[in-house]
Amino acid sequence: MMISTRGRYALRVLVDLAEHSNGAYIPMKDVAERQDISLKYIEKIMPVLTANDLVEGMHGKGGGYKLNRAPEDYRVGDVLRLTEGSLAPVKCLEENAGVCERCIECRTLPMWEKFFDVINGYLDSVTIADLMRQNNAGNDYVI
Repeated sequence: MMISTRGRYALRVLVDLAEHSNGAYIPMKDVAERQDISLKYIEKIMPVLTANDLVEGMHGKGGGYKLNRAPEDYRVGDVLRLTEGSLAPVKCLEENAGVCERCIECRTLPMWEKFFDVINGYLDSVTIADLMRQNNAGNDYVI
């Protein structure tokens, strides 16, 4: 499983909206500039976030987007499942996959199930608020 730019950028947009929240709508051109993400790419992500009630948008002068709830109420796992689809490491664990004809004799299925539980458990334990608290993450390397 590899998280695409769509999922990663959706998280960056949500963190940016949370960090710059003042009750007003935030123009996506500002977010695109701060995050160094193409505005066209952001415009492809925002309908998914809006349709799933993560953000509220307004068109026109003074328009933009804002979060619908507090940053601690956004789980990273939920955002990634919306933008990426299944986070299942193997096809047989995807939603609506049906029963695999080899599941009874499969020696690896319990491992994949546990791995899937660990991934989902971890991603569901991290919120946008948690990501906001990680200031300068990765910038502490000293030679």
